[in-house]
Amino acid sequence: MSLDVADLRAFYASPLGHVARRFIGTAMLRFWPDCTRQRVLGLGFSTPYLSVLGVNAERVIAFMPAAQGVVNWPTGGLSASALVEPTLLPLPTASIDRVVLVHALEETESPDDLIEEVGRVLSPGGRMILVVPNRRGLWARMDGTPFGQGRPFSRSQLESLLRAAEFAPENWTEALYVPPLRRRLLMRSASAWERVGAGLALPFAGVHVIDATKQVYRRIPLRATRRSFAFRPILMPQPAPTQRTDTAGDRAPPG
Repeated sequence: MSLDVADLRAFYASPLGHVARRFIGTAMLRFWPDCTRQRVLGLGFSTPYLSVLGVNAERVIAFMPAAQGVVNWPTGGLSASALVEPTLLPLPTASIDRVVLVHALEETESPDDLIEEVGRVLSPGGRMILVVPNRRGLWARMDGTPFGQGRPFSRSQLESLLRAAEFAPENWTEALYVPPLRRRLLMRSASAWERVGAGLALPFAGVHVIDATKQVYRRIPLRATRRSFAFRPILMPQPAPTQRTDTAGDRAPPG
């Protein structure tokens, strides 16, 4: 079942959603402290984070999957959001500098096609932040939040996916160590959970946050070993001389 945009908006308006936005947004800003003069695209439900990352950007666009629905964003001024098919983005090739994927990869039927399409619209050397539920985390095991929906990923799965699409992970971190329970005590101690979880590198973080760069070169398939064509003389057979046993002068005239 696909996420609904109304449920996503309600989650980020809740105290638990504020906690998720704070810790994931902090990790994003650590990777991208400044997006000045950059063309930024958010894919999935990324508007809670685009409001922070795209402050000084040249242009910010929010694309939301057709199965999810769309909301008007930003709330004031002209809308910069649109409903799209994630694997067929209505953008020219190499037209975007930064892409933010949140609530997108775990919901698509074809993760490979989605990452390849993101690589198509990214300019050479462009960067992508990917936020994906951690397969080993508590948030993926409880369906009370959007991170408990769809398909979670392990670190090795994400590395293989990015490598196949010619992305190189530059920075990698985990976030949301606090259990996804709507209790005031947990909300108040969320910062302590994050410090302890990150400091001890505990394996049950809620999400992976990856900063990956589009590689500017294309892989060239290995050629077979070239054959060595050394110069070799070729001996051609020469015709042997033949002796004539009968000449015209020695022939007797017919009688």
